[in-house]
Amino acid sequence: MSKKISEQVQELQESQSTKTNVLSYPRGLYPPIEAYKTQRLKVSDIHEIYIEESGNPNGKPVIVLHGGPGGGSEPMYRQYFDPTAYRIIQFDQRGCGKSTPFACLEDNNTWALVEDTEKIRVLLGIDNWVVFGGSWGSTLSLAYAETHPSRVKALILRGIFTLRREELIFFYQTGASFLFADYFDEYLKPIPPAERGDIISAYHRRLTGTDEKIKQEAANAWTTWEMATSRLMVDKHKIARGEDPMFALAFARIENHYFVNAGFFREDGQLINDAHILKNIPGVIVQGRYDVVCPMKSAWDLKKVWGDNADLVIIPDSGHSCSENGIIHALVEACDKYKDL
Repeated sequence: MSKKISEQVQELQESQSTKTNVLSYPRGLYPPIEAYKTQRLKVSDIHEIYIEESGNPNGKPVIVLHGGPGGGSEPMYRQYFDPTAYRIIQFDQRGCGKSTPFACLEDNNTWALVEDTEKIRVLLGIDNWVVFGGSWGSTLSLAYAETHPSRVKALILRGIFTLRREELIFFYQTGASFLFADYFDEYLKPIPPAERGDIISAYHRRLTGTDEKIKQEAANAWTTWEMATSRLMVDKHKIARGEDPMFALAFARIENHYFVNAGFFREDGQLINDAHILKNIPGVIVQGRYDVVCPMKSAWDLKKVWGDNADLVIIPDSGHSCSENGIIHALVEACDKYKDL
């Protein structure tokens, strides 16, 4: 039996120089490819979503669930998969990317997205598929798999986020602020000191208000905070994305909407509490050791309940971003692992 991906990463860490503390990873992304088919699906009276397919039309189906919520799908996501082996399916979740109406919060919740995912499976005539998701995409992947476990052949998850209150407090209130105090001050600027006892709620008032200038300023500050903290080494290109007004508006409004509604879960910690449902589903959890957006504790808690079928791969020199070298290596290895399942 081949070694687990977690064991491979551990061996890389032990075999390479401790003098420089820099690891090199042999696996990179597959070459860029284009979608061979796109379509739109009306999923409610309000929302219409964008769907694309790439890779091999007769390959193993994999559904890619993007982050945010509100982040939108990206061409890069196709590159984690062997295009000769996988039928790669992406969609823009409600309110973001090419889906319409843009930045709409009405009828936009976790369980609507779970059923949108299931509607896509039925539309495309797929019996079951591999489910791939990072950050909020891991949240939605878990919600989908725990609702429709018979439709999931394997789970490939990255940067685990389960939307527990403690996770939100750590990143948006106090915790990550101790490590990124300079960027946290910029995140605080739109919020008066009197409202900083509950920053998420203070942002909600601005992101759902009627003053478009205030709304956009809040959206840019919220999104830039996440972009600045997503990599182990701060990346100015990521920060620039947070300053893109269209991207920031959907990203911030939809994220904040989900957070003030506690993810629309029946209880805090629902996804971890119900992870025993996944015990017969094989999976890989890829987690950056220094991820401050979605700290490792959530991945650890998930692994303990999911059990032996989950391979937890901790990347020793990575943060949250799916574009860091160690994260890419582990995700590509995981996708290759399941392409013949």
